[in-house]
Amino acid sequence: MNPTAAQGRTAQDERDDYGENLGAASVLVIDDEPGMRNFLVKILGPRCKRVEQARSCQEAGDILDQAHFDLVILDNIMPGMTGLDWLEQQRHVGFFADTILITAYADLDTAIKALRAGVSDFVLKPFRANQILNAVARALDRKYLRRENYLLRHELSEGGQAARGRLLGNSEPVQGVREMLGKLAPLPTSVLFTGASGTGKEIAARTLHGMSDRAEKPFVAINCAAISPERIAEELFGVVEGESHRKDGLLLHADGGTLLLDEVAQLAENVQTALLRVLEDKRIRPLGSEREIPLNLRFLFATNADLKQAVDEGRFRADLYHRINVVNIEMPHLKERKEDIVELAALFMSEFSRSLGMPALELNEEVLLKLSRYDWPGNVRELRNLIERSVILGAFPVEFSGSGRVSGAQAIETLELVEQRHIMAVLDACGGNRAEAARRLGVARKTVDRKCMAWGL
Repeated sequence: MNPTAAQGRTAQDERDDYGENLGAASVLVIDDEPGMRNFLVKILGPRCKRVEQARSCQEAGDILDQAHFDLVILDNIMPGMTGLDWLEQQRHVGFFADTILITAYADLDTAIKALRAGVSDFVLKPFRANQILNAVARALDRKYLRRENYLLRHELSEGGQAARGRLLGNSEPVQGVREMLGKLAPLPTSVLFTGASGTGKEIAARTLHGMSDRAEKPFVAINCAAISPERIAEELFGVVEGESHRKDGLLLHADGGTLLLDEVAQLAENVQTALLRVLEDKRIRPLGSEREIPLNLRFLFATNADLKQAVDEGRFRADLYHRINVVNIEMPHLKERKEDIVELAALFMSEFSRSLGMPALELNEEVLLKLSRYDWPGNVRELRNLIERSVILGAFPVEFSGSGRVSGAQAIETLELVEQRHIMAVLDACGGNRAEAARRLGVARKTVDRKCMAWGL
């Protein structure tokens, strides 16, 4: 690279050289030498989101009590105690940042002690700017890779892949939900999603996350009913057991993003109490930790239970209910949005045909009419399961198949099918002009509009 080009490089260019995680990182530099602190701050300051410095271990401890850092750069030889002795002490009270040790003396005993204390990397003095930047980039990449792997395993264990779809449909109830999500997206407000099982509460929550400024950060969904009461506090808040065992909770893994607590009515009373404190203070205290960790997190909640009744019966804390019920979005039943069935069925058919490597079934007019006449007590989830099962078996169940047989109760369906075909044929002849089609049919324009909406047109 020629000198002119080098001078024209920006801090963003250099962040790109060392990975996307550098620009979002918060770093604490701990060193008793002013020259070394200034050097590190000068290197990292323009490239990281936040860089702070501490002159001693005691000052560093006070800073960590007030803020959470992604990475700590720690000098080993300092007055009072070594950096490694301080790190071991901090592990006992709750220290959650990755650590890079800088030292001029790298013997075997120091290396072993550093590994035991959980040091991520060594940088030997004297070092150049690119050496410390490479070490920081490696440590951050490992940190976020661990987080992504942990969250992926959690999502797979929760069956979350099935809820990755988007909020589909153009019916009036869905349009109302989508409009409300648009209003709430830029706000930090907690939202409670209610509605029957299978109505798409998690999909709506994911949609809200995707519309917000946290979209690039993690979305973590937790089914409170799927985790045993003995384990849920540890899973949510994390645990610290001495210097050798530390487990970050899901709340810390989701930091910066959005957390959905599904089936929130199933939380045990002690976890409800701890959650209320987290919502009020925006800080968490892992089990066994003496230090609280600041949290930047948007909370969403979902339930198919009657929370007000649970409060009246003493099964759910009233103060927590009022804290999470700031904005309530009631998800509509599928039978209230039947005009969306055509779009949903077509999406699921395409999805399962592709993922299973099996031929798609024809969604003809008779099949769609029968799907629209069913009440769907299991809502969208039931429709999705029906399509998947039908693709696997190669045929729809007899009550939904387009057999064309006219007998008994099916005679009414066939008359409706004839009406639908006739109206659609007239619409085609009129080039989709509903006013002209209504004139030729001898009915009001509203009648044609209502029919088309019912058929998802």
